[in-house]
Amino acid sequence: MSRSRRPLPLAPARRRAAGAVLTGALLLPLAACGEGSGDGAAGPDGTRLTVLAAASLTDVFKTAGAAYEKAHPGTELTFSFAGSQELVAQVSQGSPADVLVTADTKSMDRVKADTGTPTVIARNRLVIATGEGNPLKVDDLKDLADTRLKVVLAAPEVPAGKYSKQILDQQGIAVKPVSQEPNVRAVLSKVELGEADAGLVYRTDAESAKDKVDAVEIPDGQNAIARYPAATVKDSENAGAAAAFVAWLSSPEGQEILQDAGFQKP
Repeated sequence: MSRSRRPLPLAPARRRAAGAVLTGALLLPLAACGEGSGDGAAGPDGTRLTVLAAASLTDVFKTAGAAYEKAHPGTELTFSFAGSQELVAQVSQGSPADVLVTADTKSMDRVKADTGTPTVIARNRLVIATGEGNPLKVDDLKDLADTRLKVVLAAPEVPAGKYSKQILDQQGIAVKPVSQEPNVRAVLSKVELGEADAGLVYRTDAESAKDKVDAVEIPDGQNAIARYPAATVKDSENAGAAAAFVAWLSSPEGQEILQDAGFQKP
């Protein structure tokens, strides 16, 4: 089954000079320590794909990965979830990977020399996440300027942080966050744990934790659209299989899984 792991460390070399030897050395531990119910072995044809994906895709890609593996016996997916800026840095430094999926097109553009032509597979929007029951009665964006509230945002270099800054600036709202997190799931976690009163996250993130947080909708006219491009990594040693997975994400089956999780059509 599909599994996730911590982001790969940055490789010192620009490209993978060691080829298959390096790939094998890095990927075998991934299967052994990743989440999931599989035994960590590659499929019958030995195809194992490493997918670097934006943190907001954590839950839906676990579901999608399981469905893909079932429909494609012999292919095993290993996911690495992190902020898009971290994933792009890994690709730039030559860390072994087959597919990259970011939460914005600008991040993907930064590595266009290292990836195939990207395809937008989904869209998303921001909401205000609050504690369960919205105890402090946060109703809209302007409430986040209340200095009595502990507000947490994604860091400015993170796509969710860029979108947050964009919509707050457009409304002329000045927010002083108590922390700026490295990815949107870290923002959600702060609110879930009660370490923050509110935070800006994607609608799908709030949906994934609906038993712990409330989501305050932001009107479309005040919101931003997040687009998720997916692309193969040019140095992939499984180029055909990587392209097949990217194409599957836009297929009816892949789209149904994404939309069931709350993502919007591309």
